[in-house]
Amino acid sequence: MVYLLAAASAFSSAVAAILQRLGVESAPPGDAMRLRLLTHALRRGVWLIGFALLLVTFVLQATALRFGTLAVVQPVLTTELLFLIGILAVVFHRHLGWRELVGALAIVTGLAGFLALAAPQIGEGLPDAKAWGTVTLVIFVASAVLVALAQRGPRWWRAAAFGASAAVLFAYNAALTKATTTLITGGWGHVFTHWEPYALGATGLLGFFMLQNALHAGPIAASKAMMVIVNPLVSIVLGVFVFEERLRSGPGFITGEVVALAVMCAGGFLLSQSPLVAGSAADGGPGEMLGTSPKVPALDQVF
Repeated sequence: MVYLLAAASAFSSAVAAILQRLGVESAPPGDAMRLRLLTHALRRGVWLIGFALLLVTFVLQATALRFGTLAVVQPVLTTELLFLIGILAVVFHRHLGWRELVGALAIVTGLAGFLALAAPQIGEGLPDAKAWGTVTLVIFVASAVLVALAQRGPRWWRAAAFGASAAVLFAYNAALTKATTTLITGGWGHVFTHWEPYALGATGLLGFFMLQNALHAGPIAASKAMMVIVNPLVSIVLGVFVFEERLRSGPGFITGEVVALAVMCAGGFLLSQSPLVAGSAADGGPGEMLGTSPKVPALDQVF
């Protein structure tokens, strides 16, 4: 059930990413890191549909986290890129080439290998104040550094940096989601006497804002690559060191887990560079913004 919920969340997120990309791609370049970007998006019906799907994505993810571990749910969300490629292939009527097939196989193999080798187990209880304080400081410093790096460079670099910042924040948000769903067992009145649900809302909005900037800054390939690579890795670290989730130890298991994650991330990166996502090579990076390639019809011609 946990795997099914996580996979459904990944599918919903893939559709939402496409629709929201359509909603912000026409915004002026000067709207980056300004609220005008969101006001522009709110006037686009396709973006609003994507936003509604993001809410569905969150509910599915939260339910999966209630019954599963961060080290299981977040890596499974990497399959979002598989769904994204599949949707784009159907919409654009494109045949899948070696890049798509190898990337998909690497994601499936790496994910299955990690879950089989690690056999993640749910930890005991909630993190203490010291653990939360440390991880909060690290997360926000890392996010701020990535935003600073996103202020310069070609469009693919800015999209990647904003995407990495959003991924870090969403990993932290997933940890807060898991904590909040655990608190629900004591009743909703009990939940709102703790700080976690309020931090959940604030970090969710901040991560969402960074995601919109990533989608607006450059190619969806660059931002999605960072999302599918950074988010699960940070989530696994948070699960192990903050929630005390247990993975199989021992040199053999640890080596296998690292290799499996590397294969999964390599597959995610390879898929993110697919012409189905990236379009034409331009602007000094992996690809131009979605739909601008002369070889690939724009999505807003299809939806």
